[in-house]
Amino acid sequence: MTMPLDDTLSRTAGDTIDPYSAQVIHAFEEAGPAVIHIVAMRADGRPQGQGSGVIYTPDGYALTNSHVVSDAARLSASLTDGRVLPASLVGNDPETDIAVLRLGGTGLQYAELGSSAALRVGQLVVAIGNPLGFQCTVTAGIVSALGRTLRAPSGRLIESVIQTDAPLNPGNSGGALVSGGGRVVGINTAMIAPAQGICFAIGIDTAIDVATRLMRDGRVRRSRLGLSGQTVPIQTRVVRHHALPRMSGVLVASLEPDGPAARAGLETGDVIVRLDGEAVGGVDDLHRLLTGERAGRELAVTALRRAALIDLGVTPVEAR
Repeated sequence: MTMPLDDTLSRTAGDTIDPYSAQVIHAFEEAGPAVIHIVAMRADGRPQGQGSGVIYTPDGYALTNSHVVSDAARLSASLTDGRVLPASLVGNDPETDIAVLRLGGTGLQYAELGSSAALRVGQLVVAIGNPLGFQCTVTAGIVSALGRTLRAPSGRLIESVIQTDAPLNPGNSGGALVSGGGRVVGINTAMIAPAQGICFAIGIDTAIDVATRLMRDGRVRRSRLGLSGQTVPIQTRVVRHHALPRMSGVLVASLEPDGPAARAGLETGDVIVRLDGEAVGGVDDLHRLLTGERAGRELAVTALRRAALIDLGVTPVEAR
């Protein structure tokens, strides 16, 4: 049982712990026991890699990074009490670098979840993980920025990423980013190696949304238009003439024969500027909008064709 934050300030005999240290201690004591060390093994029994994770339900579900567990033949998780438990992969989403594991054990401590939407720049955060195999290590810093985007290994942008200066090292991936109140607000995912104090975490709101879909369906459903495109600038006079929402759009470079975009009447050379009522300024906007819920539903698409605006209806299909 952890001690209340106010009591922590004076719990050392005769010594006073400063408020900053008390918050770090409180965060670590609340969430630290739920952080696990993950070892991924190859089919031949050799280690493939290692990382961190955090248990977030009493029945042993844990969040981690996709890149920690991808392609592993076998997974195990070490707890802070010394137990080593088998872990199974429930679902994996490389597009957001989130994966869900189920641990084979009982009496597991789990972390309370907060809200990444409630974070503020400058707020204290604590990163807990297993850098370089050193189990249950804690570092502290602040929220440096919110709403960042981060490129996933698949090439898709991850939205609403938290930037922090809480130091991360290899092995921290998948561990918990925790508020001073002891609630998990992010899943640590990356650092900028040459830089000082530029690290990133997937917001817990995104992580839980993805985890819910993985637990329900085994994957995250997305849709596609059957085209390849590239982000291109639009001439200022054209933007002003049509009152376009962005200074750029998506140039249709090629079309899949008989794909959704081709059937809708889009042509190579068209520049998509709006989909389903949302502004499209580039390829990443299309990726964000092409959710599984939009598959099979006709959407309004607006495009520039030789400086003239055209409106069409396109029905995305589910991505496989």
